[in-house]
Amino acid sequence: MRILRFVFHAVSALALLAAIIAGTLDSIQSVSASSVVLTSLGNAWLNLDPESLALSEIYAETYISPDLWRPFVAPVLAQPAFAVFLALAFLFWMAGYEKPRFAGRFSA
Repeated sequence: MRILRFVFHAVSALALLAAIIAGTLDSIQSVSASSVVLTSLGNAWLNLDPESLALSEIYAETYISPDLWRPFVAPVLAQPAFAVFLALAFLFWMAGYEKPRFAGRFSA
């Protein structure tokens, strides 16, 4: 169980790092444009690797369900990248969280 918690916390740290990078890039672009600029996850993915975005859409429609992409994945891709990564970091952190014992750490 400790290994699984470690994996969840490691993925959470990577998602938090991606959120910080995306937020920093958005803030730099906002300062240079003198207005608020928020890059959506879909645009960030399109800028990084447009081929994999198209392949994942085809894969989802072919192998999983043709009705999956538009109602479920497309709205997530329209959200700001830093917010999506921040939410993922929080969810993975919660998945790896261990509830502290009632008596505390100094109990026998």
